[in-house]
Amino acid sequence: MVIPTTAVLLLQDGRFFIGKSFGANGETRGEVCFNTGMTGYQEILTDPSYCRQIVTMTTPHVGNYGVNPNDVESNRIHVAGFVVKEETDVPSNWRSSQSIGDYLREQNIVGIQGIDTRALTRHIRDNGAMNGIISTMDTNIESLTKKLKNAPQMAGLDLAKEVTCKTSYRWNEIEKKQFKVAAIDFGIKHNILRLLENHGCDVSVFPANVTSNEIMNFDPDGVFLSNGPGDPSAVTYGIKMVKDILGLKPLFGICLGHQILAIALGAKTFKLKFGHRGCNHPVKNIETGKIEITSQNHGFAVDLDSLPSNVDATHVNLNDNTSEGISCKKLKAFSVQYHPESSPGPHDSRYLFEQFTLLMQS
Repeated sequence: MVIPTTAVLLLQDGRFFIGKSFGANGETRGEVCFNTGMTGYQEILTDPSYCRQIVTMTTPHVGNYGVNPNDVESNRIHVAGFVVKEETDVPSNWRSSQSIGDYLREQNIVGIQGIDTRALTRHIRDNGAMNGIISTMDTNIESLTKKLKNAPQMAGLDLAKEVTCKTSYRWNEIEKKQFKVAAIDFGIKHNILRLLENHGCDVSVFPANVTSNEIMNFDPDGVFLSNGPGDPSAVTYGIKMVKDILGLKPLFGICLGHQILAIALGAKTFKLKFGHRGCNHPVKNIETGKIEITSQNHGFAVDLDSLPSNVDATHVNLNDNTSEGISCKKLKAFSVQYHPESSPGPHDSRYLFEQFTLLMQS
């Protein structure tokens, strides 16, 4: 059994929390945010969209069902740090292969436990997401404050280039599918690729900096723009590529892909106060009037007032009325801000993958 040492979490505005180490010993910096999901911690840890972020879980007990090799959303943990109220170091689940603490230590991820995560969450809600530092080596607040001053702010950061694949690859291994799809990897999740495959797509994944010429030479039936971390306006190469192929191929975007598509169409994005992260966010489908409970993970949003006249708002967040989906029917392009692949989360929105195949069919 690993005996935890003292750990400190210091926020950019001077608020600090003293707890115990969780995972690897060391020091880490990143934007501190919170996730309201009661489950799915392994998918959260391995979601590339959390690159450079310290994630706080609002549910008090984390690690109850352990960790297994099948529920990962990428090839490694991407969070910068992890904050929980209490670690479950003896998991109970037949699929479990190790505890969450062992998993974090194995991949050298620093975390903190034993702090008031409710107070931390309320502080972020009131004051906005901000940079923080977790340390199990240095508990001196003055020293940590100096280290934190050098941490870059999330606004303006292009993090897609840090998490994207280095070279293109084919996701499907066996049978030929009906639709040939080029998926642009800005930080793509495995379950998105699985669902594209399940809906008859033969998927080839391309790096974030792929050019429009490379895409057109590949000649897909449709192009998918994936989720990912960082500021969408900083992904200038991705925006240019989308601009160049608009109207030439059907386009479907999720999360960062939604924001990149919106900018390419002429809209603007902005940073949310503390973002949307969790599995229970209500979204209204404006076209059908139905309410979907959705899985979300984003810190930026599309400015609805900046949408050009040829772009329609298709979905809206019922918590704060921000953009959750757009469509440009003339150019055969649509996108959503939330995560219809729902890993973790409800399956209300998986119809969007069928909508993409129907667009390619037409």
